[in-house]
Amino acid sequence: MSSINFAILERVDVHTHAITPKYREFLVQTGHQNPDGWPEIPEWTPEQHISMMKETNITTAILSISTPGTYLRPFDAPLTKEISRTTNVELSEICAAHPDHFRFFASLPLPSIPDSLAEIDYALDTLGAIGFCVLSNANGIYMGDKALDPIFDKLNERKAILLMHPTSCKIISHAHSHDTASDARSEPSLTVVNPLQIPSGLLEYMFDETRAVANLLVSGTVTRCPEIRFIMSHAGCLLPPVLERVAVALQNFFGGRMNSAEMKRLLRERFHFDLAGLPWPDMIHALLRIVGPDRLVYGSDYCWTPLPLAKTLIKKMDEGAGEMWTEDTIKEVYAGNAKKLFGL
Repeated sequence: MSSINFAILERVDVHTHAITPKYREFLVQTGHQNPDGWPEIPEWTPEQHISMMKETNITTAILSISTPGTYLRPFDAPLTKEISRTTNVELSEICAAHPDHFRFFASLPLPSIPDSLAEIDYALDTLGAIGFCVLSNANGIYMGDKALDPIFDKLNERKAILLMHPTSCKIISHAHSHDTASDARSEPSLTVVNPLQIPSGLLEYMFDETRAVANLLVSGTVTRCPEIRFIMSHAGCLLPPVLERVAVALQNFFGGRMNSAEMKRLLRERFHFDLAGLPWPDMIHALLRIVGPDRLVYGSDYCWTPLPLAKTLIKKMDEGAGEMWTEDTIKEVYAGNAKKLFGL
């Protein structure tokens, strides 16, 4: 049994969410009262969050907007731009009011290229964002898609830090005209894919972020953009156990140019992995076959994870970490690695 006094260990929370007043209004106005199948939109205020931080010894929380993000009405670029800017300004104001507690990841009005390019500069230069929270897909366009290359090139130019966050799988489809003499297609539609009765947040999130990060690797985006630093959520989701399969099959059957050793090198050198959710007792072991504890950072997933559950998950994490690591290593995982990454 560990003799470490976990109650006094500092934590820096890189995966934690705000629901600002205007963002809540946007969710309700666009029919997202049960986002991605969750029972409700949780209550959130800066004061509630600071109280939670005091109970869990979190000294700094990096706020972000969780799924469904800022693209709440498919293919409505003006609304997405408005929601992104509005919530980014709100988060900036919250951080300015509580500088000893909060930093924030800005949202981007994806998949619009011009709007996102403008928001990158505005968020970093005017609002003081520490990085960006990017969902695994934006209206069915996955991170790593060539359509998004200009955005990733800009993020590379700005040496940005990206928190990758899962969302529901979405597929774009076009209904073809019945006029056989024409190739005309109707406006695109978006289908949220979840063939099970299990809510998306339990399984589909894990699949979707795995899909996105695999695409970032295989498409060459990570290699092409060496200045971007990525944080993959939820202990790497399902990527660690399937990475070898993806790399070997691509090389042997589809002419893939990147082997598993190179993929693992990129994960070790370019990615950090947050520990939001339930990395213990099982997921952590698959991840640690690829990266060391120096690439791990703490995440609570509050406020979508309510405080009682967040405290239970901290207890599980403390128990698991105490069995695996020294106190010095745990201090780095809980706070030190994030401080180095963000220059805190």
